Amino acid sequence: MSREKRKQGEELSMRKTREILRLGLECGLGFREIARSCNISHPTAKKYLEIAQRIGLSWQHAKDMNEQELYSLLKQNQIQSIKRIKQVMPDWPHLHEEIKKKSVTLWLLWQEYKEANPGGYQYSQFREYYRRYKNRLNLSLRQTHKAGEKMFVDYAGQTMPIYERQTGQVKQAQIFVGVLGASNYTYAQADWDQSLSAWINAHVNAYEYFNGVPAATICDNLKSGVSLACRYEPDINPTYADMAVHYGTVVFPTRVRKPKDKSKVEAAVLLVERWILACLRNRKFFSLQELNQAIKELLIKLNQRPFKKLAGNRESVFKNIDQPALKLLPAQRYEFAQWKKARVNIDYHIELNGHYYSVPYSLAHEEVELRYNAQIVEIFYRGKRIAGHKCDNQKGRHTTIKEHMPKSHQEYLEWTPSRIIEMAGKIGKSASTLVERIMGSRQYPELGYRSCLGIMRLSKTYSKERLEASCKRALSFGAYSYKSVRSILEKNLDSHTAREVINQPIIKHENIRGSIYFNQNKEMISC
Repeated sequence: MSREKRKQGEELSMRKTREILRLGLECGLGFREIARSCNISHPTAKKYLEIAQRIGLSWQHAKDMNEQELYSLLKQNQIQSIKRIKQVMPDWPHLHEEIKKKSVTLWLLWQEYKEANPGGYQYSQFREYYRRYKNRLNLSLRQTHKAGEKMFVDYAGQTMPIYERQTGQVKQAQIFVGVLGASNYTYAQADWDQSLSAWINAHVNAYEYFNGVPAATICDNLKSGVSLACRYEPDINPTYADMAVHYGTVVFPTRVRKPKDKSKVEAAVLLVERWILACLRNRKFFSLQELNQAIKELLIKLNQRPFKKLAGNRESVFKNIDQPALKLLPAQRYEFAQWKKARVNIDYHIELNGHYYSVPYSLAHEEVELRYNAQIVEIFYRGKRIAGHKCDNQKGRHTTIKEHMPKSHQEYLEWTPSRIIEMAGKIGKSASTLVERIMGSRQYPELGYRSCLGIMRLSKTYSKERLEASCKRALSFGAYSYKSVRSILEKNLDSHTAREVINQPIIKHENIRGSIYFNQNKEMISC
């Protein structure tokens, strides 16, 4: 603003000072009404009236003073007030640590400051000075994170070589890094790869290292953690989401190509590379455990390094701020499990790694979700657990729970070879022998169940005596089938023995050629 414009503004304010005081002190109008009437901003009207009230100036005294006297009086008291305020400077380092605590806001800190210093800064100035203080701090500490609120995770770009003792071959280990937002307390570990199991295991180890769980976990769009990266609705990997539910945290993927969203972990990765990986560059490691032990030792030193512009170190700030605000670890450690979608077949079984597991038959043709590990297979339908099986790696085999089957199928399963033989024995010895031979002639006994049950069901149409005789006749001919027994009954052959049929006279007729004819044709063909 130019000097001329500032001077014009002061002259305008001076000319309207008397009217501002009259409207406020005598007429009792509000700041905005006074501002509209005098064509000034309402903060200006508020400022003049607050100064008048602070020095105890009433309209009875003000009306006898001219514009110049009123303006000079208010201006002088405004300058004195500013001088008094500047003498009370908040303890910014202390307030900066306090605002990191859970549920603490800048407004609350200002109110506490004003209670201790009634003549101190108003909130707008208080906020401005705090902003200036933060800008003087290290960039890695500029963001304000609540205690126990966030953990940032990512993999370092640098890897560490691990040597095979016998062959000397080198395999690169990936370095996982996790850091808490408020204290910058850092965790790191080495893994063989960035697979889903390694990703989940690293998170579990980080929670145990911090001895608590943050409210949110901020991750990059790594494929192991985020199945589908999206700015607005990213699709979290089901196993990753399952782990988050187990620990009572929430996963927030960062935006794609927005490194500032995870600047905390970017800075932590840089520190790990400089103060841990660089220190280990001349050492040879022959196992992942050996490397992780070395990282663990250097992590202690990293977290105990003093801050340059703040008091304490990462470990002390963690113990005072982050650790008390973290959620408690669950009673049981998370067990890694994978998820898979599957559609229920017509036989109410789903396939997993070549083995078949049953679900309630009413879900045939429906899509379900499988949660499985080396011990158990759990099946969910629309988020509800509907079945659980012990994991079986035998391919082509079935694991079936009886309650999952229709009632008719359950009754069928109750039939066993011994039970069928026992029931056939109530008809007679021949019937019992016949059903036993029918089941014995099949590749699997179950394949002969239908024939046996059909034979026994004939007792509802024919008497037990006739059925027993029919079975006896079928045995004599070696006819081990339901159709043979039914044919014998239908043709009333059960009353004849096999010998009677064999001894019947041979029928002679000119159209019947006999065995001689066929033998002659056979000789002619062979020639």
